[in-house]
Amino acid sequence: MKRRDAREHALRVLFQLDHSEMDVHEAMAHVTEEKDAFFELLVQGTMEKREEIDGSLNEKLENWSLARLPKIERTILRMAVYEILFGEDAPKPVVLNEAIELTKAYGDEQSSRFVNGVLSKYLND
Repeated sequence: MKRRDAREHALRVLFQLDHSEMDVHEAMAHVTEEKDAFFELLVQGTMEKREEIDGSLNEKLENWSLARLPKIERTILRMAVYEILFGEDAPKPVVLNEAIELTKAYGDEQSSRFVNGVLSKYLND
């Protein structure tokens, strides 16, 4: 599976898991039967580090709280921040670009600008 596809599948799983009682493995199987280490790492890592990711995001958000964000933006931000903070091989600009592309596909133009603004703060740190 290509990394772009893995990120899109991970987004779908994480979106389902946000405010859901579904098990992580059940959600992953619901999205795809294909086994991929990067996909599984993104989903499980984002879920395991969610508190730390949310704390970091709350520090970067200006005049917003994580709870007020639309669910798709919140999910994309969490997944991208996981990769930026804990990923070992993807360059930060690539992660930023992939997050913006996902936001354009699932959100709107304003959403992509917002996600770009928040994630750009991580590139400058």
